[in-house]
Amino acid sequence: MTDQTTTDEVRTLEGHEQRLVFDTFSNDDAWELGSRLVALARERGAAVTIGIRRGTQRLFHCALPGTSADNDVWIARKSAVVEHYGESSFLVGARFRAKGRTFEDSSRLDPEHYAAHGGAFPIRVRGTGVVGVVAVSGLPQAEDHALVVEAVRWHLA
Repeated sequence: MTDQTTTDEVRTLEGHEQRLVFDTFSNDDAWELGSRLVALARERGAAVTIGIRRGTQRLFHCALPGTSADNDVWIARKSAVVEHYGESSFLVGARFRAKGRTFEDSSRLDPEHYAAHGGAFPIRVRGTGVVGVVAVSGLPQAEDHALVVEAVRWHLA
């Protein structure tokens, strides 16, 4: 990946986070967003696990056929990155790559508990900040991220 490609990727990911902001986020919002993710995954035959949390409360969880407990671990690790940095796990990883480093070698965070791979996205409420995380695991990281972004866009439309 060239430096320009990495820089463009970071800008694109930053744009997702600037635009995809909720006015409020309720339990019903989590259900609707999670259900949309399930529908999209089923339409595409994607074996993914989906998790949505507000703070420490799990509001939605679904493991589609073809997934395993490993996907739950990936969701936890990617979500921990969002909670630590306040940004999507994909953006955090892209920023490290843009500097010519890896998250695992440079973050000083335990890779057993943190993964800067695409698929976990902050639930940011206007005027409040990050209140939760929506995460997907099971596809290549760019596809995990894209699936979440698509569902959040749909929900906010």
